[in-house]
Amino acid sequence: MEYFESFKKTILFILIIIFPLVIISMVLSKSPEDKTEMGKLKEKYSEKHVASVDHSKHKELQKIFSSPHEVTAACLSCHTERGSEVMATAHWNWEREEYIKGRGIMYLGKKNIINNFCTGISSNEGTCNKCHAGYGWRDKNFDFKNPYNVDCLICHDQTGTYEKASGGAGYPPTGEKAPDYKKVAASVGIPRKENCGFCHFNGGGGNNVKHGDLEEALLTCNKDVDIHMGKDGLDMSCVACHEANRHRLKGKYYAVSSMNRDRARCEDCHGTYPHENSKLNEHTVKVDCRTCHIPVYAKVNPTKMYWDWSTAGKRKNGLAYTEKDSTGKEVYLSIKGNFKWERMVKPDYVWFNGTANHHLITDKITTDTININTLYGSYDDPASKIVPVKIHRGKQPYDLVNKTLIQAKLWDTDTGKGALWLDLDWEKSLVEGMKYIGMPYSGKYGFINTRMYLPISHMVSKHEEALKCEDCHSREKSRLKNLNDFYLPGKTHYAFIDSIGAWMLLLTFIGALGHGLIRFLSYRKNKKQIS
Repeated sequence: MEYFESFKKTILFILIIIFPLVIISMVLSKSPEDKTEMGKLKEKYSEKHVASVDHSKHKELQKIFSSPHEVTAACLSCHTERGSEVMATAHWNWEREEYIKGRGIMYLGKKNIINNFCTGISSNEGTCNKCHAGYGWRDKNFDFKNPYNVDCLICHDQTGTYEKASGGAGYPPTGEKAPDYKKVAASVGIPRKENCGFCHFNGGGGNNVKHGDLEEALLTCNKDVDIHMGKDGLDMSCVACHEANRHRLKGKYYAVSSMNRDRARCEDCHGTYPHENSKLNEHTVKVDCRTCHIPVYAKVNPTKMYWDWSTAGKRKNGLAYTEKDSTGKEVYLSIKGNFKWERMVKPDYVWFNGTANHHLITDKITTDTININTLYGSYDDPASKIVPVKIHRGKQPYDLVNKTLIQAKLWDTDTGKGALWLDLDWEKSLVEGMKYIGMPYSGKYGFINTRMYLPISHMVSKHEEALKCEDCHSREKSRLKNLNDFYLPGKTHYAFIDSIGAWMLLLTFIGALGHGLIRFLSYRKNKKQIS
C-alpha cells in the first residue's frame, strides 16, 4: 500500500509540476520566427521584388515605335549611362580579357572559341546571334560601339511576348509577328527566369541541349527539380544568385571563361561551413557543395550527351530527313548528324580550381581526342575542389593536313552559298567557313572525337536527397571512381597493403588459436599434476 501511495505522489508531481514546466519551456524556446542562417535566407528571398517605377507613365514610352532601336533610344534618354555599361560586358562583346596559364593574356569568348555543339558562331552569326543582347550582328561589320544596337527588352520585358526571330541576327520578328513595342517597353523590370532562359535554356540549338541543368522546366518546376527555383518554394530568379553590378553579372560559363573571378558560389549565401555536423563541414575543404547536392541533372527533359557531325549530309530520295526515338527526340538530322540523349544523368566529377584552358581553332591537334576545354585542378592544389560536370562528347571536322579544327559554315538565308544546313555539302561548308575566318584549309578533312566539360550548378536537390557516404566511400560503386590522385577511405585500396592486412588478420587468428591451445594444454597438464 505504501508503495502505491508513493507511486501516486510521483505521478501527480510529474503531471502537476514537471509536465507544465516542460510545456512552458518548449513554448518559450520556440521562436515565432526561424532566425537561423537558413531561416534568414528564406525570409530574404521570400520577399518578391516590387517595382518602384511604373514605366507606362513615362512620356518617352507613350508612343508608337517603328523599330527596336527607337525603344533603346527612349530607354537611354533616361538611363543615360546604361548603354556604355552594357557595352563593357561579356554579354555584349562575347569576349573578355583572360589570362591562361601557358598562353598569357588573350581575348576570348563565344565570339572566337570553338565548341562541340554547333561548333562556332563565325560565318553563322545570322542565326547564332539570336542570343546576342543586341540588334544586327550578322557579320564582321557589326558596330559594337553603337549604344542603340543594345537590346534592352530581351532582358527586361515583363509581358512574356517579346522574343528574337530565328535567323534575324538578334532582331525581333517583323510584320504580323512583330512585338508591340509600346506595350513591352511600358512593362520593363528586373530580369526574370523567362528573360534569362530565352537564351540560356536553349543553348546548342534547343531546350536543355547544352547544359543539362538549364531548361524550360525550371520556369514551372517544383522543389523536387530545383530547391531554389521551385514554384512551391522560394521561386528564386536567376539574378538572385547572378547579381549584377553595372550590368556585369556574377557567374562564369567555363566553355568560354578561363579565370577564377566573379564566380557565383553557394558559399555566397550559405557560408563556408553550413552544416551542423562537423564531419560534413570538413568535406567542404575539398568537396564543392554541388557535388553532394546535385546527385542528378536533366531531371525533366533529356540533355544531349553525344553529337556526331560525321554522319550529317545524308539524304533520302534526294531530301534531308529526320529520325526520332521512341520518346520523340531527334536522334538523326541530315543537317546535324547523330545524337544521344540522356535523362536523370549522374554527373561526372573532376578537380577544379576555377581556371580553365581552351582548344583554339589555331591550335595543332596532337591527340586522338581533343578536350575542347580543360578544367584545371588536382588534389594537391589547395584551391581545387571536386565539382560535378556534364561531359559532352562529339565528333567534328578537322583538317587532315594542317591538323587543326575546322569552322564550318552552317547557316545562310539562301541555298548555293555553302551553308551545310541548306546545301548538305561538307566540302563547300568547310571551304566557306575557313575562308570567312581567314584560316588555311588543305581541302582534306576528317572527323575527330572531342570532349567538352560543363560544370553543373542548377537543379539542386532537397537536402534529404543529397549524396550519402556510401555514394563515394565504396569500392565498387563510388561516384569518384575516376579520381585516383588521392586516398579515399572505402574506395581506395592497394593490393600490397590489403595483403599485409590479410596476413596480419591471419597471423592474429593463428596467434589467438595458438594461445588458446597452449592455455588448454597447460590446463590439462596442471590438472594431471594436481591429481
